[in-house]
Amino acid sequence: MAVQKSKKSKSKKLQRRAHQSLSNPTLSTDSVTGERHLRHQMTADGFYRGRKVVEVKQPKEESEE
Repeated sequence: MAVQKSKKSKSKKLQRRAHQSLSNPTLSTDSVTGERHLRHQMTADGFYRGRKVVEVKQPKEESEE
């Protein structure tokens, strides 16, 4: 089993972890609807690359009583 020769300093440890931060997701704009969505995902309206691929059901409006 490999054993390190000496302890990593805090500086070296933090330098290695500096590249592990999260980045913002890449967003695209649909050419037909203009809606923003994640890359390689369809929009909430069911469009993908300018074409309607899924018929999305609209949620029922509940009346307030």
